[in-house]
Amino acid sequence: MKPLVPFVRNVEWEPHDELVEQLRAAMPEIDVVVHADIPSERLGEATVAVVDGPSAEQLSSLSNLRFVQSTWAGVEAILPAVPEGVAVARMVDPQLALTMAEAVLAWTLYLHRDMPRYARQQTAREWIEQPPVRASSRRVSVLGLGALGTVAATTLRDQRFDVAGWSRSPKLVDGVECHHGTDGFTAVLERSDIVINLLPHTAATVGLLGTDAFASMRPGSSIVNFGRGPTIDDDALLAALDSGHLDHAVLDVFDVEPLPESHRFWSHPSVTVLPHISGPTSTDTAAIIAADNIRRFLADGTMPSDAMVDRERGY
Repeated sequence: MKPLVPFVRNVEWEPHDELVEQLRAAMPEIDVVVHADIPSERLGEATVAVVDGPSAEQLSSLSNLRFVQSTWAGVEAILPAVPEGVAVARMVDPQLALTMAEAVLAWTLYLHRDMPRYARQQTAREWIEQPPVRASSRRVSVLGLGALGTVAATTLRDQRFDVAGWSRSPKLVDGVECHHGTDGFTAVLERSDIVINLLPHTAATVGLLGTDAFASMRPGSSIVNFGRGPTIDDDALLAALDSGHLDHAVLDVFDVEPLPESHRFWSHPSVTVLPHISGPTSTDTAAIIAADNIRRFLADGTMPSDAMVDRERGY
């Protein structure tokens, strides 16, 4: 009999048929079954599961679970559902990093080339040429130099932007001015024309970009949030935009998603709202990576060292 690997997704969500079929194609020697379709007498067979937003009830039914492979890069919504003692691997996918870097570059260029200002001029029927700025003179900083942030920073570097990065611990990235720790965080904000947030959601990052952080940023600078919504204090950001201290914010992630219709971000002239599209999972490549990790675990218990989640850190 083939080893059983449940695909576990919150019962309130629509089935992810495409991903399930791609997982089955990537590991035909393994029986990938949607959790709801597994007979109760077989639930105890599973030692590993693929999860895509699971509930605690679903995972607790897998009494012998030892290893969880997530299809997401972020795990803050998954960890509370995973029983203590069960190892969790986030999705580390080079294609996801490239997709995110593409979005970072696109919206950096949007700000760099003054697209928000030209949009306002069009509304006002104003024909005004803004003075150009060379990419080499535009200081862009990436908050978070993990698997996604490093590729984003080097992509910006290769487009000749003046790039810096910040991380919790020291990092070295060729051609990128790297900072870390509290002092480094302030230094990065003070030097930046555009700040790109790619930090994960942890206890340490909630509200990190608030009144003090925005006051540290250069007058007329802009921010892009492709990390997690709770990293930004919404009221502090709106105050910084209303005062003119910050010029524009491109926001793809929010405290509550979908963004409520009543939220001021929708109508604010200095905010671009995106529907969480900057770094979608590429299901075809994610299925292959998940299959490789699961095969190794089932063969000898090996887990992907570059993807294992530290519960204390939250990522």
